[in-house]
Amino acid sequence: MFNVDPSATPESAPRKRPVRLVLTVLLAGMLAGGLLAQCTVPGSRDQGGSEVLPQAQETPERQVQAGSIPDVVRKVSPSVVAIFTQGLSSDFFFETVPTRGAGTGIVASEEGHILTNAHVVEDAQQIRVLLTDGRELAAELIGSDVTTDLAVIKVDAADLTVASFGDSDDLLVGDPVVAMGQALGLRGGPTVTAGIVSALDRSIRTQGGVLDNLIQTDAAINPGNSGGALTDMAGNVVGVNTAIAGNAQNIGFAIAITPARAIVEQLIESGRVIHPFLGIRMVELSPAIASQRDLEVERGVLIVEVDPGTPAAAAGLQPNDVITRIGNTAAEVPSDVSRYINSRSPGDRVELTITRGTESLTVTATLAERPQAG
Repeated sequence: MFNVDPSATPESAPRKRPVRLVLTVLLAGMLAGGLLAQCTVPGSRDQGGSEVLPQAQETPERQVQAGSIPDVVRKVSPSVVAIFTQGLSSDFFFETVPTRGAGTGIVASEEGHILTNAHVVEDAQQIRVLLTDGRELAAELIGSDVTTDLAVIKVDAADLTVASFGDSDDLLVGDPVVAMGQALGLRGGPTVTAGIVSALDRSIRTQGGVLDNLIQTDAAINPGNSGGALTDMAGNVVGVNTAIAGNAQNIGFAIAITPARAIVEQLIESGRVIHPFLGIRMVELSPAIASQRDLEVERGVLIVEVDPGTPAAAAGLQPNDVITRIGNTAAEVPSDVSRYINSRSPGDRVELTITRGTESLTVTATLAERPQAG
């Protein structure tokens, strides 16, 4: 799972990865000897001196209240699977060594498609899936998209329990949510934690670039939870757990499921995702930054860099330009710009209203296809 730095928001293809994900967990030696102590149950002795354990009392099956956390677990856990990966990497001496990782997935179709994070299966040469009914199956990678940190794998299996997917656009800050995932790679079913929606529409920088459309939650998310389900109290998946803030307490992030659906459909259909691309790096303009750069405006989206050979460069955009509007949408924060661009397609023309010095200008750019991350 990612540790994140929710600072500047580049729109263009991701550069080097400054953070790491909560996602994949090394399994070797995780439950070393001595970690768990043996437990004994005290009993009484009969006249012959042998141990007699208390007689277990039969109790009726406990009734689970609708809308409770146990009810959510009962509905969703059959759709949450453990993912174990094997790959190869280079050690300090540049020798090839095997690697193992663990993450989580969500059953997305009766045909065996499983939704997870791209970083869970990154560089994996072998992928295995453990279902809650005990079946362990080989999986193949159907498609992966680093930009959105989503991936789809597939198993050949029948009788799968497909998750119910909700509408993340209906969430409100303060709504209760439940997180399920393979925390620490532990076998025996998903780990369940609960909390609330702490914030919506977050954008964060991760190892893979910048992620938008995120749900912030205080439900505990740990290594191995990546790719797991964030659900509402009706048992509908509303997010895909993906990242944590390593320097904070109870700040985790999940990819909102509603905008993710189009990505998943493209991955299933073609194995890849085509993203529109402008080619700028931007930050939210504040009065302090405006004063530092001697700008005429104090609010908007400040362009800090224009990548050469991109639609932004061809349109004449420059560093220190301040975007105040894109299309018919006011641009107040970088996510306003990136969300508008992501709603379009390569080849579309977009109008940007910018402030350059004391002038207000309208610039038209033709979006291109985002280069594949290398």
